This record gives sequence, structure tokens and C-alpha cells, in this order.
Amino acid sequence: MSDQPDQPAGPDDESEQAATEDGTPDGKEKKPEEVAQQPWATRRELRAHAPRSMAFDGTNHGVVADRIIGNVTTEIHYSFGGLGSGAPASGEIPPPYLDRLSDVFVEEGTRFAQLRDRLLKERVLVLMGTPFTGRRTAALMLLRSVGAIPIHALDGTTAPGKLTGMFATPGKAAGYVLCDLATSRDAPLREAQFNALRDLMRERKTHLVITVGIGAYLEDAIRPEEWNPPGPKAVLAARLTADVGVSATSRLLALPAVDDFLSRDHQLREVVGYATELRQYAVGQCDEGELAEYSLRALKNQVREWFAEPEEIVHLREKAFLIALAAFDGGPYALTAELSDLLYSELQRVGDPKRYEAIPVFSTHIGKRLELARAKTYAEPEDTEWGEVTQLKAAFRDDRTALVLLPEVWTGHPAARPALVKWMDGLADDGRPLVRTRAAATAAVLARTDLPSTMALIIEPWARSDKARKRTTAVSALTLAHQIDAPNIPRIIDGWSADADDPRPCWVAVRAQGLIGPERPQAALAALRAQAQRQHGKEKPDQQVRDELPKSVALLLLSPEADTVLAELLRTLHDHRSAHELAVRGFLTACGRRDEEAGHGRPLVLDWYARADHDDAPSGPAIVRLLREALDDRATTEEAEHVLRGWVLAAEQDENTEWALASLLAKLAVTPRETSRLAYLLRNPQGMDGGPYPEVATRLRVALTHPAPA
Repeated sequence: MSDQPDQPAGPDDESEQAATEDGTPDGKEKKPEEVAQQPWATRRELRAHAPRSMAFDGTNHGVVADRIIGNVTTEIHYSFGGLGSGAPASGEIPPPYLDRLSDVFVEEGTRFAQLRDRLLKERVLVLMGTPFTGRRTAALMLLRSVGAIPIHALDGTTAPGKLTGMFATPGKAAGYVLCDLATSRDAPLREAQFNALRDLMRERKTHLVITVGIGAYLEDAIRPEEWNPPGPKAVLAARLTADVGVSATSRLLALPAVDDFLSRDHQLREVVGYATELRQYAVGQCDEGELAEYSLRALKNQVREWFAEPEEIVHLREKAFLIALAAFDGGPYALTAELSDLLYSELQRVGDPKRYEAIPVFSTHIGKRLELARAKTYAEPEDTEWGEVTQLKAAFRDDRTALVLLPEVWTGHPAARPALVKWMDGLADDGRPLVRTRAAATAAVLARTDLPSTMALIIEPWARSDKARKRTTAVSALTLAHQIDAPNIPRIIDGWSADADDPRPCWVAVRAQGLIGPERPQAALAALRAQAQRQHGKEKPDQQVRDELPKSVALLLLSPEADTVLAELLRTLHDHRSAHELAVRGFLTACGRRDEEAGHGRPLVLDWYARADHDDAPSGPAIVRLLREALDDRATTEEAEHVLRGWVLAAEQDENTEWALASLLAKLAVTPRETSRLAYLLRNPQGMDGGPYPEVATRLRVALTHPAPA
């Protein structure tokens, strides 16, 4: 499936026309409701577009979600540099601090030696890198390595044009560090300013290292050096060795929790914090559970930090992008960016409905945006209605981020809820399957976190909408919510399945029964039978609900629990006329489905029969019995014959299908009347596309009337 818009429904589409009401107060004929998507398409889109963290297969994966979304309330406090109070923001850097930093600094895997040589030669060095990669530590160690001590820290908020003014009075410092120089499009660091600084450093025989972020505004003549940090394991080992010695460090690094931590994408500040945690573990101040939870606590802390920062540091537009990336993690970058700007527009108006600021068309650099989000891009092929295409996708480096971020925004920043609800409402009605599925997945995560509010504000309004896409998105949301163990979802679905007042949430629940039913087939079928009996007793049935019931039975029959479902249908086949009709029509609906994904179009139920017949399983005779019931019932005879004609045409294309159908027809033809009926059907099939009489029908008729000896 793709993220392209749905096509308008035509006469051959897998679609159902919603029932219309009889009129409107103004006397005009009411327009028919939208065409609703078929349940197989809903299931296919859930499998194709649900996030990897909740891959849909019809069974509950709550234990995984609970490890990520579950409440972890332990707070984490970082000690940047791992040195207690740390160094001052300005003034002289204390020598003991530098000594301690030198003991744990790791050059391995970096370009430290080349950077030191350039600093010695040019006196001024611009070090560029992403936040929390040890740029400041590297700057201090570079200055120390060239003998530029004492070192003074300068104020990074100083405008580039005023930098030389900071050295008007000669000082005692031999080295200077200026971290996170504030540059902008209007105030870049210019070549003339840089040259003046270099001349001044040479005159005073001092050195200066300036750190900037990726994408800082520098004139082209200034050649910054990019800082790539050492590996996290090397940093962790250096910190532990300085604290607990070589032997204890080896034991600590061998712990399974450490392997798990190092397998994640962690910043160096988190590695430093983890070293402190391991040191506490070594002396019995924390247990293995706390050690194992550290990585998730660090991630939660990062997410809180993003949304707690003022707009001057993390702009509202970037916060909107973070939320959109959480919803579309692993989806196309362009789509995520497009929809994040829609969310940004809604967030702008929170607290001020009249506020509206134009979104800059060309502003945010993809690299800086992904750097902030700790995300990556990658090219990946994707199947679409127009064939396979390669798309540039974006995903968080830590695959747990989305499941942490969405609950944090929903529960930690409730003022954002009106904007989120409106944004998701638009996603639920989008023409692209990927967008609708991710809206459902987002609602599922929120339901796992805060079921009452999510149901009241998002899922229930979708379920009661007069728009078919929103109702289908409600189905997907409930299905995925149950997949990640949101509470009470079966109870909600069962309650809506029995709804006698509003057919729209009832329709939603009936479809959801078919999707979550494989893990509770008896309960799902009981709910479907109860609603079928209710519709049977109505003077004017709800046509949408009535038409959906056999489709949900078909979903269950084509699920991994097919044998259990078939046995349950036969057990209650004659309990009530409505139960008989539900079982037979559901069975015939399943008979019409083919294995399109495998490429050979083989009828799924006929394949099922062939396996059961080969293994002498009970489902073989059960399939024969239900098909005979369908042929013998005047209400379904024509539909059953249509199914058999379709199977004959399928047999023309596949020899295994022909053998399976021959066996099935022989089992159906027990009496002369049945044999005659089937022989007549085989004399009058229509070929593919109205073509000639298929030859396979002749072979099947001969096998039917002259069966081979056993």
C-alpha cells in the first residue's frame, strides 16, 4: 500500500455504499454517505502502514508497549562532564576541573591530533558539531594540549562583531574557549572578524577555540573543523576506570544491561550519566532494575527537555515537527514535514484563535531539524498503486522515542490538546492510507496513556462521524490500541456492537470484532450473532451494520483461528435463523477472497479445504457442509453458485486448484439431485472476460459424473 490518495469508487471497486436516510428538513433529497472501505483493505493498510512498534498481526503486543509507555516516574539529573558542579560559564576554568577532565578524556576514534596541530599553527579554531557530543570538552582539552593554560571561558551570547572588544584589556589567560557562539543570517561570523581574532591571538601569544552548531552562519573563508565524538563504549570505559579501576570496569562492562544501553543511540551526556549509575551500582546504591531502566529514563528526560525549552531554543515549528515525526516515524520525510506545518498552524492559535503567522516556505534545514530530533533519513522502496518507488524516509534513531513522546505531549502539555485533536481529525479524513493509519496509531498510543480523554475527544467522534473515512480510522485506532494493550478495548467494542441507538459506532465495532477477533473468536462471534439477531428482529434494519456482519465473520474465517471459528459457526448454525444466515453469508464472503498477495489468485477457502482434505482434518467436512447449506438455501443459492463459478475459473489457471475443486465437488455430489445441479453448473460457466467455455469445466464435470475408483 502507498500513501497516495484513495481512488474514487467505481462499479468494480471493493466498496460498499452507505445507506441514506429518507429526507431532510428542507425537503431536499439528502446526498448519499461516502463509500466505506472494505474490511480486507482496512486489515491490509494496518499491516502495511502501522508503525513497526505495533506491527499488526491480529494479536496483542501489550507487554512491549508497557515497557515503553508504562509509567516510569524516576527523575534523572545530568551532571554535564560528570564532574559534580562543573566549570563556570565565564571566567577562569579551575585547574582541578581540567585535570579531572584530562583523566577521562578519550582521543581514540577522533581527529584530536590533527585539530591540535591546526590550533598550534593558526591560534584560532572553530569547532563545529551537534549538541551533547563533547565539543566543549574537546575545546578545553585542545587548549590544554597546546599549553594554553590558564583557560578563560567567554560569553557565547556575544555578537560576532563584538568579539575583539572582549580582549581590549590584556589578561593573564593563555587560552580562551567560547562555546556555542550565537550567529544568525543577519549576524554571521565574518572573515574579517575571524582574521582580527587570529591576529590578536598571535600578538598576545594566546589561543582561542570557538564551538558552533551544525549550520552555524559562517562566511565561506572560515573553515570550521567538524567534531565527531569518540565511541560511547570507550567513553564509558574511561570514566569507569578512573572511578572504580580496571578490574571492576571489566565486570561492569560485561553486564547485559550495559550491552543493551550501548546498542541504543545515546548522547555523550547520557553516557556520562550512565557511568555515574554504574558506579552507584558497583557500591550497591542502585539495583539491576534501575540500571536497566536508565536508558528509558534518559529518553524520557530528553523528550521532556524538548517541550520544556522556550521557543528561542526550540521553536514551536520544530516542536510540531517532533510530534509529527512521532506520528509518522519511519514514514516519508516530505509527508512528515508537510503535516507538521499543519500542526504548527493549529498550535499557533492555542490560546489566541485569531493568531496566524505565515509559515516560511524556505527556512528550516533538514540537517538541523533532524539533528534536534535525534533522527535519521534513509532511502527505502515502498509499494504503491503505481508500482514500487524509493522514498526518503525519516525515523528517530531510538525506536522507542515515538511511544515516549506522544504520551508526554498529551499528558504533560494538555494545553496542546485542542490543536492535536483538530490536527488528528484532519488526518483521519485524509485521502492517503498511510496518513489515516498513522492517525489511528497515534490515537492508539494516546488511548494506552489516557483512555477516557482519548475516547471522548478523538476516537468516539470519529466513530460517530458521518464520514466513512473517519469511522474506518476509528476501527483502526481501536484495533491498534488493543494491539498495544490499551485498557478495556474489547469491552468498548462489545458495548458498541450491541448499540441499538446509533448504527455508526455499531458499524465500527462490528468491523473491529473481525480485526481483533482472532485472539477471542468465541466472544467475537457471540457479539456478531447477537447483533445479527437484533437486526433480524428490526422492522427496518440498519443496512450498513447488516452488510458488515458477514464481512467480519469472513475476516475471522480467514484468520489463523479459522478452524476454531468454523467449528463455532457450525455449533450455532441452527440456533436461530439469523445465526444461520450470518454463518452462511460470512462463509460465502470468505469464499470470494483470493490469495492476491501470493500472486496466483488462488481461492483462500479452497486452499484451506485442500490442506484439511489432505490431512483428514475436521475443517474439510465442515467446509463441505457450509457450502451445501448455502446451495440448499434459496436466499443464498445464487451467491453460492457464483462462488463455484469463480472457483472454476480459478481452476483454469492453476492445476492444484483444479484438483482441490474436483475433490470438493465430489464430496458435495452425494445425491443424484446434487450431482445433477453441479453438472448443470459446470455446463454453463462463463470464461474469463466473457470468453469461451473453459476446458477445465469439462474435466471437472467428467470427474463429477464418473468418479475415479478410490
